[in-house]
Amino acid sequence: MANESRPCPCGIGDRFDYEGCGQEVQVEHIKAYVCKAPASTDKAVVVIHDIFGWQLPNTRYMTDMLAANGYIAICPDFFAGREAWKPSDDWSKFDDWLKTRDARKINKEADAVLKYLKEQCGAKKLGVVGFCWGGIAVHHLMMTYPELKAGVSLYGLIKDSDDISNLLNPTFFIFAEKDDFIPLHQVTLLEQKLKKNCKVDFEVKIYPGQTHGFVHRRGEDISPQDKPYIEEGRKDMINWLNKYI
Repeated sequence: MANESRPCPCGIGDRFDYEGCGQEVQVEHIKAYVCKAPASTDKAVVVIHDIFGWQLPNTRYMTDMLAANGYIAICPDFFAGREAWKPSDDWSKFDDWLKTRDARKINKEADAVLKYLKEQCGAKKLGVVGFCWGGIAVHHLMMTYPELKAGVSLYGLIKDSDDISNLLNPTFFIFAEKDDFIPLHQVTLLEQKLKKNCKVDFEVKIYPGQTHGFVHRRGEDISPQDKPYIEEGRKDMINWLNKYI
């Protein structure tokens, strides 16, 4: 189970063999992967990677999926040039590694990316999605940046002490029923806090039988019973963005 000392030791899951349709660009002090929508648009989504970094093919696949659905989609390197975690790395050193990559200390990168989207891409309507480590980052950004009109946090770790009720705009939380790193009691507590204190639209949804990373790290062909939930999670993510952006 997840705890304070071992926050999110998630396995890589199913790594996609995927090249990507977008291109890499320099955005001030960081690099980013950008994929444009087929038609001109002023809607953009920031995609925040998990611990395996901005170059993971799975995350680029999700970025391209958002672009295909009508958004300028950008996946920046929120680690700002520092090494992403590798499945072969020593898990006993994970906590020390994570301390230098705080998902709540990404404002400098977020500022650069939002400026780039507005000034270089003509974006006027902005949203954010994030996976695992990126899901935590979405919590933070949705309480900090009023210009982000919609957020989707996918299996972002929650601690009992976290207060993430002060959301500025509608946020959708996706969790897996059989997530070894996010106990369901924490999800329940999150929902209770939001119902009590949150002033904007939100939804907390648990997908039956699924494990950590199922939306972006599970191939649809893994098992027939999982496929509908993987597709549902992706569809729910896009529908939420469409509704509020």
